[in-house]
Amino acid sequence: MVDLSVKIGNLLLNNPILTASGTFGSGEEFTPFVDLNRLGGIVTKAVTPEPRAGNPNPRIAETSSGMLNSIGLANVGVHRFVQEKLPFLHSLTTKVFINVAGKTIDEFVKVIEIIEQAGGVDGYEINISCPNVKEGGMAFGTNPKITEQITSESRKITKKCLMVKLTPNVTSISEIARAAEAGGADALSVINTLVGMAVDIHSRQPRLATVTGGLSGPAIKPVALAKVYEVVNAVNIPVIGVGGIITVEDVVEFLIIGATAIQVGTANFINPDISEQLVVELENFCEKKRLKKITELIGSLKLN
Repeated sequence: MVDLSVKIGNLLLNNPILTASGTFGSGEEFTPFVDLNRLGGIVTKAVTPEPRAGNPNPRIAETSSGMLNSIGLANVGVHRFVQEKLPFLHSLTTKVFINVAGKTIDEFVKVIEIIEQAGGVDGYEINISCPNVKEGGMAFGTNPKITEQITSESRKITKKCLMVKLTPNVTSISEIARAAEAGGADALSVINTLVGMAVDIHSRQPRLATVTGGLSGPAIKPVALAKVYEVVNAVNIPVIGVGGIITVEDVVEFLIIGATAIQVGTANFINPDISEQLVVELENFCEKKRLKKITELIGSLKLN
């Protein structure tokens, strides 16, 4: 048996396979397809203080080797989330992370405070990098000072694992990463979606109502790898690789360049049981390579 366990902050995950926010609902939706407790962890869709209807339709469009989305953080709000979604999450043994979003720093803090009172989760992913909302979102994640402040204020009210999700749409992702680390982050999720656009050549209209949206899927994997590699070499906390992961080979690439864990996103829409499948395939890969621990693979990139 291969030891697939990895450590993120003060948490020991059974394996490095997590699900990405916005692609896995609140977890319960995938129970017909996935044994959630086989995963290293799940990250819920974004939770905000008040319910959000999200952006108008159309808000999803397929692209070459990927997809564009402009959902706009649609969710039921933190109070209904605690009442309707949290009881199921409490029943899981896998690690549970709540993706937190807001228009202001106070809104981020409010969501965490309410969930802290309810208890039963293992950590939070601070979403300062969503390109699909006009207020907050990516505007926070492009400013090092605000990044550090949001992280610091969140850190004050929870001792649980704190991940910060970074945008690639910046001049220096290393600068933002170091700001989150300085604010007290336990780990960094790298990357969120790229800003993209698609046009219907017949109607001559944008394929998204918001014109631009977040590009995800295999098309962004090379960018994600480069950004993860940059961040791994800029900070001293674990980095979770996100972006275009579909195969076990994708997973292994991220681990080799130094990611401690990964998140599966768009692939969940293609194959609902892909996350659990990747756990099995990763174990098989390690057995074939005669690796006893997944940590032998992490950060093993050979540059010469």
